[in-house]
Formats: sequence, C-alpha cells, structure tokens
Amino acid sequence: MSESAHPVFRPATTADVPAIVALVESAYRGDSGRRGWTTESDLLDGQRTDVAGVAALLDQPHGMVLLAERDGVLLASCHIERHGDSGYFGMFAVDPAQQGGGLGKAVLAEAERIARESWQCRAMHMTVIVQRVELIAWYERRGYRRTGEYQPFPYGDERFGIPRRDDLRFEVLRKEFAGVPA
Repeated sequence: MSESAHPVFRPATTADVPAIVALVESAYRGDSGRRGWTTESDLLDGQRTDVAGVAALLDQPHGMVLLAERDGVLLASCHIERHGDSGYFGMFAVDPAQQGGGLGKAVLAEAERIARESWQCRAMHMTVIVQRVELIAWYERRGYRRTGEYQPFPYGDERFGIPRRDDLRFEVLRKEFAGVPA
C-alpha cells in the first residue's frame, strides 16, 4: 500500500453494525465473496453473521470490533478480545475488491499491536476452518503456528452458516509476541 493508501483504524460503535454485517457477508458468502480469495462459499451457505451477533461483540467488556476505513469508507474489520494473556482474533473481513493489496496485513498488524501494547498480551490466537488451507498458509507467513488443537464446527446453528460438507472443524492458530514482559 502507498503511504496515502494507509487506512484509518477505529473501534466500531453501534451505528457501524449494519455496515459491518454487510462487509462480513460480502467477504465470505455468495457471488461477492467469490471476487476475493477469502470466500467460504464452497464450504458454507447461509449467513456468516447477523446484526445481533455483531452487536453482542460490541457489548463484550474485554474486546472490540476494529474497523479500517479510507475516506470514511469501511474497507475491513475484525473482532479482537482479550483472553487472559492472549488476544483472540476473529471475524476478519476485507472488502473483496480490496483484497490482495496489503490491507489485510495492516489490519492484522494493528490488531496484534492493540493486543500486545494496550492489553499486554503475550500472544494472539484464532480459529480457522481446517479446509481453508490457503488462509492457514497466509497466517503462517505472518508468524502464526498450527497448534494441533481442534474445535468442532457448530453444526445445526445456522447463525454461522449452513455447511455444505460434514467434515468441517476449526484449528487453533497461535502467534507468540516477542518482547512482551511477563
């Protein structure tokens, strides 16, 4: 990204919820999601999130939804939350038209900075659907390691999508931060 292209980061507010839902849905589902490389359309149908789910994230006392904007336009978002001495990174979405230009790396770096500097976390962790090999590789290039720890996919809860296959599960990825005091 060029210097002028750097996004402005800010925490989401209740007024941002509809735009966040639209962004997440566009990045993960349907034809718009297929324009980017992060789509889950081959694995899941239905919704990725909804207004109630995003609003609930804003009410969590140890977390935030981080927005990346340029000229007042929402381009990317993620949810970060403090879990003891580790930050959790999730619900990461980049506008499909903006993918591949470094915006995702900038959002991840800002989320890590908040976890490390503001929350004094020693690491960041996340869960990724194991079939998302290209996405896991992207995180590995940014210092995340596969832990071999798995979590079940919430089959039967359509708030997270309608699975197109019966072998979905999540793997926990983790990145240790260097130089964080104990």
